[in-house]
This record gives sequence, structure tokens and C-alpha cells, in this order.
Amino acid sequence: MEFSDEILLHILSYVPCTDLVLNVRRTCRKLATLCLDKSLTHTVLLQKDYKVNKDKVKQLMRDIGKEIYQLNMAGCYWLPSSTIDHVTRCKNLVKLNLSGCHVTSLRLSKMLSSLQHLRSLAIDVNPGFDASQLSSECKATLSRVSELKQTLYTPSYGVVPCCTSLEKLLLYFEILDRSREGFMLSGQLMVGESNVPHYQNLRIFYARLAPGYVNQEVVRLYLAVLSDRTPENLHAFLISAPGSFAETGATKNLLDSMARNVRLDALQLPKAWINGSGLLQHLKFNNPFYFSFSRCTLSGGHLIQRVINGGKDLKSLTSLNLSGCVHCLAPESLFRKAEDDIDSSILESLVVSCCNLRHLNLSAAHHHSSESIGNHLCQLLSRLKHLLSLALPVCSITDVGASVEKPPSTPNLVPQTFGRKVRIGVQTNQKIESSVFWALMGSLRLLETLEIIGSSFSSAMPRNEPAIRNSLPPCVRAQSVGDSEVAAISQLTYLQSLTLAQLPNILTGSGLVNIGLQCQHLRTLSLANLGMMGKVVYMSALMDMLKHCKCLRDLRLEQPYFCAGAQFFQALSHCSSLQRLCIVSRSGTLQSDAVMSFMASCLEVIMCHMFMGESLTVCKNLQQSIVRSFQAERPALNVVIFPLLHEDLTEVIRDVPMRHLDEITLFKSRVAEEPPNLWW
Repeated sequence: MEFSDEILLHILSYVPCTDLVLNVRRTCRKLATLCLDKSLTHTVLLQKDYKVNKDKVKQLMRDIGKEIYQLNMAGCYWLPSSTIDHVTRCKNLVKLNLSGCHVTSLRLSKMLSSLQHLRSLAIDVNPGFDASQLSSECKATLSRVSELKQTLYTPSYGVVPCCTSLEKLLLYFEILDRSREGFMLSGQLMVGESNVPHYQNLRIFYARLAPGYVNQEVVRLYLAVLSDRTPENLHAFLISAPGSFAETGATKNLLDSMARNVRLDALQLPKAWINGSGLLQHLKFNNPFYFSFSRCTLSGGHLIQRVINGGKDLKSLTSLNLSGCVHCLAPESLFRKAEDDIDSSILESLVVSCCNLRHLNLSAAHHHSSESIGNHLCQLLSRLKHLLSLALPVCSITDVGASVEKPPSTPNLVPQTFGRKVRIGVQTNQKIESSVFWALMGSLRLLETLEIIGSSFSSAMPRNEPAIRNSLPPCVRAQSVGDSEVAAISQLTYLQSLTLAQLPNILTGSGLVNIGLQCQHLRTLSLANLGMMGKVVYMSALMDMLKHCKCLRDLRLEQPYFCAGAQFFQALSHCSSLQRLCIVSRSGTLQSDAVMSFMASCLEVIMCHMFMGESLTVCKNLQQSIVRSFQAERPALNVVIFPLLHEDLTEVIRDVPMRHLDEITLFKSRVAEEPPNLWW
């Protein structure tokens, strides 16, 4: 308490606002004053405060409501809709995020009517939303909003037509093609929604579509207005659409207008809009900071010539997504096979021109280096000293010739010590430490997020379709990637998020222990299909690793025949900060008593998703037991335990809160998925 106020305020900034206001400030007069300092009450973040409940929010708003200028309640799915009524006390709110919260049209109208200073808003539009219920005072507030993020679960314009001063528009389309009753839905807007959006001041347009044709139909209605008149100040145009999203006459007119009238800083388009067109040749860029050409057939030659201007300076570019862009490191794609060697000169031009890249995604492609000395992909990427996140295919990190020298892992390659406890740490030898991947990890000291994903890997966890029962074999070049490469990752002192998928040569998983020991900031861990598929060869090492992961918050495991038994959950109980657990395992088993003991000992766990090979009865009984035992103490508790191959799995998934579904339950590459700082 003898520290200066400045130091104490810095310390208190790490304490959740609910704790500060409702607990810490009651301890003494000095802290009572400091806890109400404007630097601590200006911005209130509740989005991952899983212990907050309706009463705490009510008291918080009573005590400091008038002092709050920015309020983030995104993903607070557990709070009843009546909680939103208390936001009306925050008369000075400028930014408000209610994504994932239950808000009806009438409640939204009442709340926004009292927030006259609001300029930034994020909401969900659910079935039953009716814009005609919005009052004139509410519409007046919306007319002053310049930033809007809207997640649509039903075909609707939402509040967009009311926002006449929009500069930033983010749209997330999560509309299902079928209702719960099995009826096909239409992409036509509801009656009374003939008002059109106002885009004249728009600077940023972003749309992310979940799979399904209805989402495509609805986004076309939003784009139709843009095609008539392209905003002069538009500098970021981004559409993320899975699968096939065909170009139409209207979208072609829009792109032609953009090519004539605007200079962009950020660009992402559906692959069908880029493939085979000369669009990139005509678009003009100013100081671009984000490009995504995910799943496009863009060749390296076009990438260099049309995007980075023949290798000119592109220091402004900080984020680049080339995921699934199989020919992006080859001069041309016409006669090239996806497995052919890359052209290192293209990657070198990219590295030299975009020397300030912080986020780079090269996953979902075969990027095979040639035998030229000094031109390996890992050696070239080591020049990008500012990288914070990186996604690579497994076959890109192997030393040239290694796949020939080492045969693919087979059962008889497992050491005689298999099944015994793995010793802490891996004995690295000079050959391992001289590998190109080891050197890459040693040079990227600032890296916080790393994804190493097999180029042919696909998760068994579905989105809107049945679970995938068969997986494709790994790339031949990836056959030698195993424990030593995993051990190399332990050099990343500041690593916070790690994804490893389809590493075929994992024999014991010993490298995981090194990561547990050295990467003490690790918060998110996702492991999928490591080693042989018939047996979990790395279980012993994983359990040793978990004992050291004190900061781990999210754990996702996807592996056939995974046994979630007493030993596993006992080791997992050492992860005292764990909040979310997801296990996906075809033919996997679990021990109900072990799960219950784990939930009782790990008090921070609020999400438990298990999709295994157990019967529906076993799954339902365990799910009910967990909810009955822990729901009262953990208001945000979300439990889904269900057979992976059950025909009703997609119906169960649709009830999972979007925050969990998008961040952990569904497997995907997240590096450079969106522009940095797209929303707060």
C-alpha cells in the first residue's frame, strides 16, 4: 500500500472490473478511491468474466454506470435478457458490445433510447426481431452510430437501415438452411424490411458467412446497394465465404466500380470472384495492411506482379492469409501439381517486400522446398522477425531429404519403452538442433501463436453436416515430422496458442513435455491426430505436459480411440486456470466418475464438450450430472456430451453458444483469419 497511486492503478488494471467495484474497493479508503478512478471505470470488459451474474451486473451499473464509456458484454450468453435493462444507467456510453447476448427488439429499443452518445454497437439479430418495434428515440440513436457489428441468425437487415452514418459495418451470417422442424428457409427478407442500407459514408465493409445457401442469398441483398453506388471513402472490403459463392452481374459491377473509384487498404474476396479473373490487375491499393486470398488458385507469379507490385516495398502489410492457396509460391498454376516444389524466389520476394508481417497463414497447401541450399521455406521465413502468429503445413517444415531418410511411422517403430512414463524433457542432439525448423523457431522469439497443420487434415467435427468418418492420409513429405520438431517449439518463450494437427511421426510425444516446461505463457492448446490413428501414443507425455501448464485456459483434443480416464483427468486437474475443454474422439471412451472429480477440482471450468464413442444414455446421464452438480455455482456453465457419430449431432451443435463454437469446438486455422483489431 506504500506504492504510488500510479503503480497501484497499473496493478489494479489487471483485476476484473466486477471485482474492483464489488470487492476490492470495500477493503480500505485508499483502494475505495483508486478503484473508482476513471482509468479503471472508463472501459468495462465482461466478455470472459464467466463468474459474473445478473445481480453483479445490476450492482455494477448502479455504482459506476455513469462513469462507463465502453462496455463489452460479448458472449455473455448465460445472462438473462432482463440484464440488458440495467445498461440504461450508462448514460455516457460510446461503445457497446452485446454480441451473443439475448436482446429482443423491444428491449433494444428501450435501451438505445437512453444512450444518446452511442457511436459503436454490436448486437445479434435473432428470429422474431421486428424493426417496426424500434421507437423514434431508438432510431435517432442509431442514426448517430458509425460502427455496427451485426450477427444474423435470421434473414433480416436488422438495424442497418436505421444507421445512416455508418463508417464501419461488420456482418456475421449464421442463418441455418433448415428450421428445427426441418423446413427449408428462404433468404428473402421479412415483410416490412424494404428499407435499404445507407452506405454513403462507409469505410470498412466486412462479411463472414457460415456454410449454407441462405447466408449467400442474404448477403447479396446487402451488397446490392453497394453495387449501385460505391462509397468514395471505402478502404477495406472483405467477404469471407466457405465453399462456392458464385459471382453475379451485380457483384461484378460492384468490383468494377471499386477498381475505378477506390483505393483499398484491406481485401478479401470469395475464391470464385478472383479465380480466372483479371480483377487484381485493376484494383488499386493505398497502404494495405491486410490481404486474404484463402483457397484461391492465385499463382505466385500473379501474387508478385499484381498484389505486391513486382516486389516493391509493402512495409505497411501486417497480415497475410494464403491458406489453401496451393499455387501461391509457384510461378504459374496451369501445368503444376499441388505437390511440386515451390519457387523459393517468390517466397523471398514476398519476405523482402513484406518485411513487417506480423500474421502469416500458409496452411492447407503443400509447400515443398527444393534441395537448393539456403532456400528452404523455414530459412526464408526466419527473416520475418516481427511475426506474432504463423500457420504452416506439416510438410513445409521437414528438412529436404528427411522424408526419404526416415520411413513413415508404423507400429514396430514405437520404442520398447512405449507405455512407460516419459522422462521430463527431450534429449536433443546436434542433428535435431541444426534442422531448418529448429532454426526457424529460434529466430521467431516474439511468436505468440503457432499452427502446424497437415495439408490433408480435416476435422471429424462437423459444422452443418454429419461427422466425417474417414480422414485422408498425410502428405509423404510430412512422414518424418514428429517428436523432435515438436521439441523445437519449446524455444518460443512467449507462445500463447499452439495447434498441432496430423503429425504422423509422433512416437512418444516427448516434445510436448518440453513445451509444457518452457512455454509458461501457453493459454490455448489444440492437438489433433498425432502419431498412429489406432492408439494414442502420446498420452503419457501429454499427462506430464499438463502438469506444468498453469496458465492453460483452453484445451482441445481430437484423436481416435482417446481414453478420457482417471489418469488423464488427474493430470488435467493441475491446469488450475483451465476454463474450456473439448474432446473429439471417434471410438473414444470416458469415465464418468473421473469427469465429475475433475469438474469438482477445477473450479474455473465453464465449458465441457465431449464428442466420443459412448452410448447416448451414458452421455446424457453424465451431462445431466454435471449440470445438476455445478450449474448453480458456475452461471456460465455449458456442457455438451454426445456421441460423435450420432445422427442428431448437428442439432445439438446448433445450441452451442457461438463464442465456444467459433473459438474452440470447431477446428479451423485462425491465423490471419480476420484483419487485426477488426473489433475490440
